[in-house]
Amino acid sequence: MEVVPAWAPAVGFTLLPHAGGFLGGNITKREIPAWYKTLQKPSWCPPNWVFAPVWGTLYTSMGYGSYLVWKELGGFNEKSVVPLGLYAGNLALNWAWTPIFFGAHKMGWGLVTLLLTTGTATATTASWYNINKTAAYLMVPYLAWLSLASALNYRIWKDNRNKK
Repeated sequence: MEVVPAWAPAVGFTLLPHAGGFLGGNITKREIPAWYKTLQKPSWCPPNWVFAPVWGTLYTSMGYGSYLVWKELGGFNEKSVVPLGLYAGNLALNWAWTPIFFGAHKMGWGLVTLLLTTGTATATTASWYNINKTAAYLMVPYLAWLSLASALNYRIWKDNRNKK
């Protein structure tokens, strides 16, 4: 008798990244009108409404990629420690950015966190490539967005360094 339906891991892995997004969303929602809107931002900064659908899409994509890797490697085992461990570290860094940048208003530390996130996302993607190419390709839009987010975080930090 099968205890867990066959579709459950795919759904669980796909939804997992959204957990941090939902928690961070509460901080962001509070800080956009109170703090973020007062910051000087570059002309190429996307409008605020763009961020939620982009992150929702990216979280779904990378979550499903993690499922493909988990499935390909036969679940949680010795072979999956590095590729899924890198991914878990990446998620933790990703989720930490919002409380650091928006919650604590630490723009410089936010940038450091984003650069570490980009590094672990790159390592994750590289480790996934020989396991499941589709999973690795699902990370590419995330890497592109992290590049934009890092550049944006840098400009905001640089242009607002003296702002509390």
